[in-house]
Amino acid sequence: MNYIDLFFSENNPQSERDDILDNKKSTYYRLSRYTLFIIICVLVITGILTVSFASYDFRKEKLKELKSSGDIFISCIKEEYKKENNFITDDSVSLQQNICTSNGFMINVYDGYGKCILSGNNSSSDLDTNFMSVISNDEYLHLNTAVISSNEPYLLYGTKIYLKNGVSNPSEAYVLVYGDIDEIDIFSLKIALVYVVISSAGVLTAYFILKNKIRKYSEYENEFYEISGKYAKGDFTQKIDTDKPDMLKDIAEHINSLASDVETGEETSKTFIANVSHELRTPMTTIGGFVDGILDGTIKKSKQTEYLVLVSKEIQRLRMLISSMLNMTKFESGTLTPNFRETNLTDLVIQIVLMFEKKIEDKNLQIEELDSSRLMAVVDADLMQQVIYNLVENAVKFVNNGGTLSFTFEKKDGICIVGIRNTGEGLQNSEMQQVFDRFYKTDSSRGKDTTGLGLGLSISRKIVHLHNGHIVVKSVYGEYTEFQIQIPEDPRQSTDNNKK
Repeated sequence: MNYIDLFFSENNPQSERDDILDNKKSTYYRLSRYTLFIIICVLVITGILTVSFASYDFRKEKLKELKSSGDIFISCIKEEYKKENNFITDDSVSLQQNICTSNGFMINVYDGYGKCILSGNNSSSDLDTNFMSVISNDEYLHLNTAVISSNEPYLLYGTKIYLKNGVSNPSEAYVLVYGDIDEIDIFSLKIALVYVVISSAGVLTAYFILKNKIRKYSEYENEFYEISGKYAKGDFTQKIDTDKPDMLKDIAEHINSLASDVETGEETSKTFIANVSHELRTPMTTIGGFVDGILDGTIKKSKQTEYLVLVSKEIQRLRMLISSMLNMTKFESGTLTPNFRETNLTDLVIQIVLMFEKKIEDKNLQIEELDSSRLMAVVDADLMQQVIYNLVENAVKFVNNGGTLSFTFEKKDGICIVGIRNTGEGLQNSEMQQVFDRFYKTDSSRGKDTTGLGLGLSISRKIVHLHNGHIVVKSVYGEYTEFQIQIPEDPRQSTDNNKK
């Protein structure tokens, strides 16, 4: 266990300690541990710098005080020498003793040869010649471990002075004022202790804040982990609580939204697979039954042509279904490229309507406006056939018995319009906004259409968009529904103009 772990675990009740240790795998625990480590490192570095600078400033002030006391004493002995031709007088000795007593400093005076003539601590040792040369050039004010004692440092102020009395030549003398550094050490220790107390309080505060954050955010992380694990197993019954702080709320909402989409997608995929299986099985069963009937003679030769026509229609229906699924894949990958050529849209609609001839007869439907004049446009005939097939299939599927299917073919301002309308229940406003969504089925169609894939209108809109056109729906609920295909007469020219 490292020091940070130890810090987290000491002085805490066992239950709280267990809570924290249980979350050691949490990203937040590791981040908090590193954060606390950085805080401690910063406080240690800051403490060292703070104590060092504070001690330096205090030492600087003590040196100034030392120099000031030395300059006062020097002024005194100069005055005494000027008056008495001798500076070792009662006044100078008294001043020396006062300075030593009040400030804790010591003052030594040496003659021009370095011999001690006045000592503050009864020391009679001579002055080092090397140091004499140093202070002869300039005064000395610093810490020193050689002049006074080699065992411990002293604050030292040393200078060379000239004593004049106006009669004889000036006399040389050296003055040393020094003091121990105990006061500086005590000051540094006090600063360090104060800083340690304040820093410890700060670290403890940070620790308790981080501990609470660890517990809270670890709970969030554990919740994400547990629920996302259920999502990974396909269980979407539980949602992540969005009552979270900061970005966690947005993340929870995104995950819940993603889970809902996946759940919906899975249900849709299951329905899609079931419907595809049914849709493929129906025409294949019909085709197989008719072919077997022809081969084993159950269907008479006089009826074989009629049944082969039915087989052909079922094959066309199967081809349309497979094309829808393949095209949807191509749409998703963006690899579908239309093969444009001039096509008679009117004939294309008529061919599709004939494919539903039996269903039209079974429902006793009326067909209107199918004999309109020819409408020509440049389209991908196979893709447009798929669009029209989907729209006619929907119209036949949802028209009321004895109702009417009506078609319109017109051209306005270079736009070709093909309309397919059926009477019947129609669509509600809410349904009209979703009818082109993939896999969507209206509430009414769910009861009437149990086999459709819900892909037809979605694919149809994509195909029309590939032709730089639009497909729109109009409906009056309880009366009719109409889909209109609106495409340029030549989509290639429209594409070129858009590029320009």
